[in-house]
Amino acid sequence: MARGATSLGVTIGSLELDGVVMTASGTSGHSDELAAYGELNELAAVVVKSLSPDPWPGNPPPRLKPLDGGMLNSVGLQGPGLEEWLANDLGRLRATGATVVVSVWGHDLSEYQRAGEMLQGADIDAIEINVSCPNLKDHSRLFAYSPAATAAAVEALGTQHPRWAKLSPNTPDIADVARAAVDAGAEALTVANTALGMAIDIERRTLALGGGGGGLSGPAIHAIAVRAVFVCHQALPEVAIIGVGGISSGEDAIEMIMAGASAVQVGTAALAEPRAPWRVQNEVRRWLDRHDVKDITEIRGAVHG
Repeated sequence: MARGATSLGVTIGSLELDGVVMTASGTSGHSDELAAYGELNELAAVVVKSLSPDPWPGNPPPRLKPLDGGMLNSVGLQGPGLEEWLANDLGRLRATGATVVVSVWGHDLSEYQRAGEMLQGADIDAIEINVSCPNLKDHSRLFAYSPAATAAAVEALGTQHPRWAKLSPNTPDIADVARAAVDAGAEALTVANTALGMAIDIERRTLALGGGGGGLSGPAIHAIAVRAVFVCHQALPEVAIIGVGGISSGEDAIEMIMAGASAVQVGTAALAEPRAPWRVQNEVRRWLDRHDVKDITEIRGAVHG
């Protein structure tokens, strides 16, 4: 079958995208860093590293801990802040022709509101709202642990741009949180963020990461993420879900789509192999061709019957 005969086009809320694989926030920089490895406009979207309204230094080192099944990171959402990103990074990324999704986070609702105000009029395609960060007004409990806090964060970003809510797999109430995000105006759900983890340096008898614990990503969390996507699709079958977590092959992506995802994000795999998002997308296409599937939407949620 000729290349291009199989459709990888997907609909995410109000956006029509030509591809099915995006980058994942935190793994592809703030701008066009991956352009040296492929055409960014061939991917469904580039999701930039999470930004807060103000510059943020992140956590003390060490920040990364490689594991057999993935990686622990305690970077701590380091970033230049939205003002600098808008002035110095967005233009370069937009020039590549990529669909641009900016990920935002805040310590409290006022910071999410400020982020929304700063992005008014910005030349972006969507906002991914990272609610998997500590809410300082709620004793540092993650926004994503609370349906009400998640809804408030989504509402705080305003309505000018499409909003996607990035949820945490660390709550048993993920379906309730997902429903609250959608009711508050989220057009799509990104499911899910890293799982909580910790490592100990047994020779030094200290925690291995400078920030204490960290976020576990990579193949080790793939099954967790697949279940989270399944649960959210079961609860909200009409809502677009972007599946993320341990995707390093086309088969991993197909599994996410059959669980209910409309599109996927590749993250940790791209840290070791920057071309991984393009490779995974090509592998998805080849899988569809081998199985005589003409349109990727045919297999979305296939296991739900």
